[in-house]
Amino acid sequence: MKVVILAGGLGTRLSEATQLLPKPLVEVGDRPIIWHIMKMYAAAGFDEFVVCCGYKSHMLKSYFVNYFVENYDVTVHLGENRVDFHGDASERWTVTLVNTGLTTMTGGRIKRIAPFVGNETYCLTYGDGVSDVNIRALVDFHRSHGRLATVTAVPSPGRFGILDIDETSETVTRFHEKPDGEMGWINGGFFVVEPSVVDYIDDDDTTWEREPLERLSRDGALAAYRHRGFWRPMDTLRDQRELEALWNSGRAPWKCW
Repeated sequence: MKVVILAGGLGTRLSEATQLLPKPLVEVGDRPIIWHIMKMYAAAGFDEFVVCCGYKSHMLKSYFVNYFVENYDVTVHLGENRVDFHGDASERWTVTLVNTGLTTMTGGRIKRIAPFVGNETYCLTYGDGVSDVNIRALVDFHRSHGRLATVTAVPSPGRFGILDIDETSETVTRFHEKPDGEMGWINGGFFVVEPSVVDYIDDDDTTWEREPLERLSRDGALAAYRHRGFWRPMDTLRDQRELEALWNSGRAPWKCW
């Protein structure tokens, strides 16, 4: 099963760092946040990735093309035009990097990578958030209910849109913006979707979190996997510093490898 990572946004709320880097390359513990996300999936047995690039896409491509140069000892034979890498590769990932456009919205990015995932169920997440969600259990849950998509629902910290979830069927009945003072469950990313969700996406201007998810919920085709554990998006510099502190403490909840 492939893992699609949305990594093309401008990251304006983290502008202190994203003026120079795409947000997925902003580091936590000397490693880009996208590396942490991919390590989470790889620990669950998913090591084929499709990365939806956009803003500063060349930097994401360079990071992975030069991965061995950056992370392993090397011997350079200048006269032979050859480089030897030393050590066993700990990451045996296949990474496809697709330039999905600078201004394309999240839904449009998903539609653009459809040829790279084919007619198979796939995981989908954002390139800026980590969690201790059990990805294998999430996939099993998705396979058990037969709906087109599963969203990981997490308790609202107070600033995100709300999911209304049927207590019996775990179906998302409504996907809407949070009224003042209302708490509840929110979209935590970490989706599992069927390839036909692309039919809910019109074009590059479609935002995945709006029309597609709202229509899926109205059609009874969106299930919620409730996760009450650790979940943290890296939206701001404060978020990045908090994640950095957790990593440096040796107690990062998302480190499952």
